[in-house]
Amino acid sequence: QVQLVESGGGLVQAGGSLGLSCAASGLTFSSYNMAWFRQAPGKGREFVAGIKWSGDTTTYADSVKGRFSISRDNAKNTVYLQMNMLKPEDTAVYHCAAIWKTIATMVRPENPNFWGQGTQVTVSS
Repeated sequence: QVQLVESGGGLVQAGGSLGLSCAASGLTFSSYNMAWFRQAPGKGREFVAGIKWSGDTTTYADSVKGRFSISRDNAKNTVYLQMNMLKPEDTAVYHCAAIWKTIATMVRPENPNFWGQGTQVTVSS
């Protein structure tokens, strides 16, 4: 049974930082590209950041470029999202997602094979 378990969310003031982790089990982690998506109340799920299965390629939404950083440790089956200079508009539930490595794009919410349950990030102004 595949499980993706996020941790590290919480409440932070604008301008602050948070680090999220997503621990994967039940799958061959190094065969999957990994991504973070987020969903704010009343909005659809949107792509935040993605990292290739090998760890050598990353991609970011324009809204977080320069502030967020995605990384992975294939030995620990874990993907990370470091979020700096947080803004109130970053408030959302953040989900990690696993996408089979041959799928060309990571940014479409219909592409992931597996999803985590999400962790809440709240940024106060």
